[in-house]
Amino acid sequence: MNELSEKVKNLASEYHETIIQVRRHLHQHPELSKEEHKTGEFIVDFLVKTGITAFRRMAGTGVVALISGSKPGSRVVALRADMDALPVTELNDVPYKSITRGVMHACGHDVHMATLLGAAKILTNLKNEFGGTVKLIFQPSEETYPGGAITMINEGVLTDPEPDVIIGQHVYPDLPAGMIGLKPGEYMASTDEVFITVKGKGGHAATPDKVIDPILIASYIIIALQQIVSRNARPITPTVISFGKIEGNGRTNVIPDMVKIEGIIRTYDEKWRSEIKERIRKISESIAEGMGGSCEVRIDKGYPALVNDEAVTERVSTYAKQYLGPEKVTVLEQRMTAEDFAYYLQRIPGCFYRLGVSNQERGITSNLHTATFDVDEDCLRNGLGLMAWLALYELGRVTP
Repeated sequence: MNELSEKVKNLASEYHETIIQVRRHLHQHPELSKEEHKTGEFIVDFLVKTGITAFRRMAGTGVVALISGSKPGSRVVALRADMDALPVTELNDVPYKSITRGVMHACGHDVHMATLLGAAKILTNLKNEFGGTVKLIFQPSEETYPGGAITMINEGVLTDPEPDVIIGQHVYPDLPAGMIGLKPGEYMASTDEVFITVKGKGGHAATPDKVIDPILIASYIIIALQQIVSRNARPITPTVISFGKIEGNGRTNVIPDMVKIEGIIRTYDEKWRSEIKERIRKISESIAEGMGGSCEVRIDKGYPALVNDEAVTERVSTYAKQYLGPEKVTVLEQRMTAEDFAYYLQRIPGCFYRLGVSNQERGITSNLHTATFDVDEDCLRNGLGLMAWLALYELGRVTP
């Protein structure tokens, strides 16, 4: 372990308690996508108090800031954290429980912001140790299409200055606190949202001969669409079609006129992604027509597949092992979840890795997007220290 690594570790420990309080404040005051106004103000206030004055607001509620080293250097490294919470009512009984009714940081974005602010404190403290620039990206609206990443990109977040590399960190309850996981190449799937409206003719449920039952039609459509995966997708091409919402608004004895179905498409192959959409339209329309009804299909295009740059990911792995220890770094499998960090990776090389946050002994094991999700706050120390360490490495300050 070299001298600079020890400095980073010592600062991470020194700032750990402060960042715990930052995380708890953010957790208590979550804001939904595109509504992160107070969150953005909190971030700006923290940056200013840290001595970072080169910042600007973007994408409505987002924040972009720069930390320039005192030594010569032109390389630029971007670090990204997302800001938005989810429409989830928190069930945790903790002092920092969300005080915003029906809104919760159930995906760990409070951790992402807190650790990036902690990394900013370390990098500001070590400005005399490096050259070049670190660009801090606090991005709104990751959870809601079209996503804050593409909005920030369109507003110039990847210019003035243009990053050479971008790194993102995301919590991961499948790993214990203290570990990280990563995967080079294809890591997370593309995502699209499916909205199908089935129309029939409602009436009394006891007189089925006088109705065109949209619930029955919708049932056949759902079953048929599931067969796209089992009978049309190549076995080596990961594909998911799932439906999470069916709305009929009938009663035990009332068949409605209309049923709405909502779901998702996940895959990695862009050509196959387009074919899935066409199959969904044709199958849905033909089944509805064949059963005497009709249907309308709308498919909203979502995020592309997230593909980590292999060279950058290998470097992140190497230096994470140096900082944390080789036993704390693991290789992950592909996931069918999605992330708008993918947009950044389409434009510049980078790595999106996962930070372990669970603690079996303390019962901190809930999955993301659940009302009982929480983290072992020991993870914050490694989270803030590692991001600073990786930035220093990518700026060329750290050598093997």
